[in-house]
Amino acid sequence: MQGVLVLVILNGLYRQMKDIPEIEDLIKLISKLPGLGPKSARRIVLKLINNKQELHKPMVNSMASVFKNIARCKNCGALKSNLTKCNNCENVEKKFNRICVVETIADQWSIQNSGVFNGYFHILGGTISVSNNVSKQELLIESLEKRVREDNIEEVILATSATVEGQTTAFYIQNTLKDTNVKVSKLAQGLPVGGEIENLDDGTLIYAFKNRRGIDKNEG
Repeated sequence: MQGVLVLVILNGLYRQMKDIPEIEDLIKLISKLPGLGPKSARRIVLKLINNKQELHKPMVNSMASVFKNIARCKNCGALKSNLTKCNNCENVEKKFNRICVVETIADQWSIQNSGVFNGYFHILGGTISVSNNVSKQELLIESLEKRVREDNIEEVILATSATVEGQTTAFYIQNTLKDTNVKVSKLAQGLPVGGEIENLDDGTLIYAFKNRRGIDKNEG
């Protein structure tokens, strides 16, 4: 009975919220976030409104700080604070000899959370795609080659997705690095065809990394 009463109250609040344009606009924006729909967005907005001091104001301040101070590193593509050096490619405390190449920051975070890789990351910012008008010049491939040549990198692991675009991009990188002494490898076939890195579970990532295979630079 108590649960039914709560639902009735919430439904009443939702109907009231629909009559306020500012709230409706916020609901529409939040519902565009991954994994959220209109219903979840309404709950979030209601929570924010009812907890202005605890959630709303700190969140607004935090978002403003992120948008002002956080940017992609021009060298490796990782997120960094404009107030400090890049923790990924300018890490002076640890020196690695491996670079894992991924398409997006979400892919980087997924691999980091799995704990399967210990080394530098290089985030391309997408894949070569004719249909989406993304050319190789728009990706951080040139800076990857520079890092390999200047930072004593011994292995480059291509962790692009198993899509046509991901494999095309991997092939292009492989060809770009063929005149260097670096070992180029790619993830094992534990990576499902069409699979994207950020959607894989830890077990699949661990298998794909541990069973990665080297690529012959003359291959293809």
